[in-house]
Amino acid sequence: MADLKARPRPTGATAVLGRTGFPHVTSATKGEIDIVTAPSQPGFNPLDLLYSSLSACLVLSARIAASQMGVLDKISEITAEVTGEKAAEGLSRVAKFNIAFSIKGDIDEETRQKIAHAAEDEICTVSNTIRGNPEFSTTISG
Repeated sequence: MADLKARPRPTGATAVLGRTGFPHVTSATKGEIDIVTAPSQPGFNPLDLLYSSLSACLVLSARIAASQMGVLDKISEITAEVTGEKAAEGLSRVAKFNIAFSIKGDIDEETRQKIAHAAEDEICTVSNTIRGNPEFSTTISG
């Protein structure tokens, strides 16, 4: 089912941080977002962006799965709420992602399960990347 024909699109992001202040991030397509760090400050912090990327990818992937299954016209709304649990020991990282899917519409529970499974385990690039072990290639300049 995961045979997708996506059109190429520039991807990537650049974060800039001065001696003071907060990071300003620009996407390859010129989207912009300012990052926050204080717990009471409204906005996105780096972990929020991780959870946001996963949740957005999951709902988009669920819509693709529903379309491929021929039931998209029966769906009114797809929600994926993503939270996480940080590791208690070792490196600072998310040890567990908690995903709550809601797929509203005139479909049965088995179809909901199939859509969520296809989205999470087959279609979503973000979930596939997190589950994998991506290689990092880093360069450093002055």
